[in-house]
Amino acid sequence: MAATCGVGLNNAMANGVNMLGDVHGGAGEQCATLYYSIAARMDAGADLTEAVQSGLNAWRAENGKIVSGFGHRFHKPVDPRAPRLMTVVRAAAKAGTVSGRYADIGEAVQANLNARKPLAMNIDGATAVIFCELGFAAPLSRGLFCLSRSVGILSHAWEQMQQGGRNKGPMPPAYLPKYDDM
Repeated sequence: MAATCGVGLNNAMANGVNMLGDVHGGAGEQCATLYYSIAARMDAGADLTEAVQSGLNAWRAENGKIVSGFGHRFHKPVDPRAPRLMTVVRAAAKAGTVSGRYADIGEAVQANLNARKPLAMNIDGATAVIFCELGFAAPLSRGLFCLSRSVGILSHAWEQMQQGGRNKGPMPPAYLPKYDDM
């Protein structure tokens, strides 16, 4: 919409990036925070299984039942992107490029969650593994998400600008709620 309201391309991109927040764009940061909290429990002497259980209990107490980085609204039962990324991480760990510690943690979280109901790691859980393996602080996950989305935002803004016209004004009747439904 911003691209059709007369602002420059950079302003349209900034508007798109500014729309990314906790609901869309923040799951990687939230998941990396979980992984780091589990790693800290392991550093304090807990084994992987108890660190995962304790970490998930603390997560749920603070954030509720939804565990960021696991499950996907559209990719059921498996987000096909996550296993591919985890294969790449495992290969990097085997080559000694990364430790594999956070891949172990991510997969242990998935196993723990699966004990309750099938819930696969999604793209945010897998990218959080990668960011943790590379030593990025959890908040940088959000910035990296924004970087990757910027290309798509640029493309969409450019496309809208080339089409001309304005994406503004009253909604067509087909999109308006009927008062009977309210």
